Amino acid sequence: MKKVVLSFLIIVLIFMAVGCVSKKNETNNQNTQTNQREKNNNESNNSNEVVKSVKAIINGKEYIINLEDNETAKSFAGLLPQELNMSELNGNEKYVYMDNSLKTNSYNPNHIEKGDVMLYGDNCLVIFYESFDTSYSYTKIGHIDNLPDLGEGNITIKFEK
Repeated sequence: MKKVVLSFLIIVLIFMAVGCVSKKNETNNQNTQTNQREKNNNESNNSNEVVKSVKAIINGKEYIINLEDNETAKSFAGLLPQELNMSELNGNEKYVYMDNSLKTNSYNPNHIEKGDVMLYGDNCLVIFYESFDTSYSYTKIGHIDNLPDLGEGNITIKFEK
């Protein structure tokens, strides 16, 4: 009879031990899931962070693009970092057709300032290195102060946050 009771107690203790281990693993899994949710929420909050400027690295020199407060500028910043090979046009601008379309709110500015960074259509990024009058419509992304003459030919520009 003692053997039966002892065997029964051993079986009960084994089940209790297994249950405790299972409960501990379940608690660890819940903590891991909670930590992952918190991490994802923090990453989401960081992606909503307002970016007021980004960098343009041209010929090894860093320039700051002061961004407009609009959806186009936010979308552009969200695509960075990117390195883009920009083509020459008209002796006053460099342009590239990007793979992504951006939200637009185009208007005719009538006058382009040296250093303006604009979007033509919904995917053509343009950097103007000369001031001039225009009849075309653009969505302004930002402006680069002290932008040098970017010269003839294509140029590779790296954009970073």
